[in-house]
Amino acid sequence: MAQQILNPATRPEGAQTLLIDLDDTICENNIYFERAIAQFISFLNHREYSTDQVREVINQVERESIVTHGYGLHSFAHSLVGSFERLSVEPITPELHEKIWGFAHQIAEHPMEIIDGVPETLAYLAGRHHLLVMTKGSFTEQSAKIERSGLQEFFSAVEIVAEKNAPTYRSIISKYALLPETTWMIGNSPKSDINPALAAGIHAVFVPHCETWVLEHEEITSAPSNGQKLLRVERFSELRLHF
Repeated sequence: MAQQILNPATRPEGAQTLLIDLDDTICENNIYFERAIAQFISFLNHREYSTDQVREVINQVERESIVTHGYGLHSFAHSLVGSFERLSVEPITPELHEKIWGFAHQIAEHPMEIIDGVPETLAYLAGRHHLLVMTKGSFTEQSAKIERSGLQEFFSAVEIVAEKNAPTYRSIISKYALLPETTWMIGNSPKSDINPALAAGIHAVFVPHCETWVLEHEEITSAPSNGQKLLRVERFSELRLHF
């Protein structure tokens, strides 16, 4: 996607750089995956395992699929098929494969759902600071989401990465010549948004979401004492109180 390199000379006095997560921070995402998983578990109708036990198998298969297929619908579909093969005494047939694959790919048919208060807040923030989308996953899927959201106008650049870890954050800081003391990562995932951003030396804002993907759960690291800041807001719109 088109990117605009940030020029410090063009920044308003006091402007900061805000890296903003996409999924479950500015638009709904995991609720659709949870619905697909619920459909799959009901379809499987396992006679021995409880729902929680089946879900634990799915979680493990998803961890394995990420290594091979990365993030996104394609990887998720592989996870459901792999979970069926691991859990069912019934061999998977082409018909069953198509049925299970459909649970995953129906997610793409959902209309974009922007989280309440996001457009107004982005409009406010964009007039005061430099905003960048920083999201992980399939380039095709994530870029399509950003375009469908209608929010692209508020961002100076878009970064779609394979993984959000400390080295990735450091590469973004270097690419755009960002100043760590005026750069923040804003997101709902402790594992991908908060902890690696702090490890990379920038500030972070945690915006919790009640449906954050279980594989993104992690204890939040306390901000180091070298001037870094860690904020928590209950909803995205509260960012206007801090920036």
